[in-house]
Amino acid sequence: MKVTLKVWRQKNAKTPGEFKTYPANHVSPDMSFLEMLDVVNQELILKGEEPIAFDHDCREGICGMCSLMINGIAHGKKAVTTCQLHMRSFNDGDTITIEPWRAMPFPILKDLVVDRGSFDRIIQAGGFISASTGSAPDGNSIPVAKPDADKAMDAAACIGCGACVAACPNGSAMLFTAAKVTHLGFLPQGQTERHQRAVNMIAVHDAEGFGNCTNIGECSAVCPKEISLDTISRLNRDIVVAALKGIEPTVETAAAKAS
Repeated sequence: MKVTLKVWRQKNAKTPGEFKTYPANHVSPDMSFLEMLDVVNQELILKGEEPIAFDHDCREGICGMCSLMINGIAHGKKAVTTCQLHMRSFNDGDTITIEPWRAMPFPILKDLVVDRGSFDRIIQAGGFISASTGSAPDGNSIPVAKPDADKAMDAAACIGCGACVAACPNGSAMLFTAAKVTHLGFLPQGQTERHQRAVNMIAVHDAEGFGNCTNIGECSAVCPKEISLDTISRLNRDIVVAALKGIEPTVETAAAKAS
């Protein structure tokens, strides 16, 4: 099959970008989307042209590195990562538009590669628990109710790919933040910092420039791990409880440092 690619090319964050068109010939329907890009890049290299820069790593739908807007949809298809999208999802002769994640807190590094360090800073603000050091405790010494364990595992499935942000009209990272708060909040080990965690992570979320959640639901619709909107509801409850307790952020955000 043959397809035509309209790819966003941008040298760096300070340089204006533009769409460039590339033919992709001899594409096998069994190729993954990233394998197709590899073939196109090989052809560009043989022509002496700059290959298309894009993020990738495990190519097994686990790491969350692959991050492309494909025909206006995060990852190109519901409930998959870009590396799990295969060319049989397209028709011979299709024109495919490929863009990087579109969000201010994800500045473009080059072409289709964005900096998602803002996610790391949200996790640093509260993605941990207090635990005694020393020998490893018995894994069964702290019982966890099966429903709570299941919900914690569902939230922990988040791979931090950023599709939720790219799909949200507000550029909100609430689904990501809520998943990181919720998977610890369901466990007894995560109760010590539970409400402080929520306040700190939201403070960094806002300081990084992510938008507010208005319950549109696009985030959950494109999430490759199908993280539920219920996690956002639980985060909101933790924030309300924290407010009633008078809990204030204890983290120094990048914005505070700059001022």
